Amino acid sequence: MKLQSRSLADQKPVPPENAMGIPGREGPQPGPNRSPHLAWSDFPAETQSFAVVCVDPDAPARADDANQTDRTIAYDFDRADFYHWLLVDIPVTMTELAEGVDSKGVTPRGKAPGKTDHGTRGINSYKEWFGSDPEMGGDYGGYDGPWPPFNDERTHRYVFTIYALSVPSLDLPSNFRAPAALEAIRRSALDQVSLTATYTLNPTSR
Repeated sequence: MKLQSRSLADQKPVPPENAMGIPGREGPQPGPNRSPHLAWSDFPAETQSFAVVCVDPDAPARADDANQTDRTIAYDFDRADFYHWLLVDIPVTMTELAEGVDSKGVTPRGKAPGKTDHGTRGINSYKEWFGSDPEMGGDYGGYDGPWPPFNDERTHRYVFTIYALSVPSLDLPSNFRAPAALEAIRRSALDQVSLTATYTLNPTSR
C-alpha cells in the first residue's frame, strides 16, 4: 500500500494546524485540531473496508508530573501508547480523507463517537487524560491531535496507519476503544501502511 498526505510529512513535525495544543504567550493553548489529509492506494483487490489508527507510543505512562513548571518528565521515563484517532468501517470506495473532515477545533468533553459519512469513530485516549474534569472530561470520538506535556524531555512520535480489511465492517460495539479495535483489525487486516510524524511543546526536547 501507499500513503500520501498534504498535511503531514514522514519524520517531520505535525503542523500546528493539526495539533490539539499549540504554544501560546502564556503557555500551551488549544489549537486548530484539524484532522490531517490522508490518501491511500495500491491496496489488495479483495479489500472491503479501511481503518485509520493514530497512536503516540511516547506518552508518559503516568501523568503525575505532566505540565508541572518545577520539574520535567525524564526522557527515559516509562512510556505508554496514547491513541489519537480510531476510525473504522471506512467504505472501500473512499480512499481519501480531507483535512478537517473528522475534527475542526477542540470540542470540550469530546466529539460524539459512532457512525459518520466517512467511517465509524472510536473513543480516543483523551477520555482517560481528562478523566472526570468537569469542563473537559467525556468521550472523545474520532481525531484529536497532539498535546504532549510541555515539560516532557522526549519529542513524541505520532504513527498514522491505514489498514486494508477483508470485511465491510468490524461490527464493533458502540463506544469501542483501542484494544477492541486493534484485535478486530488484526483478524481482518490484508495490508497496512504507516506514516510517522513528530510533535513537542518543549523547545529543549529530543
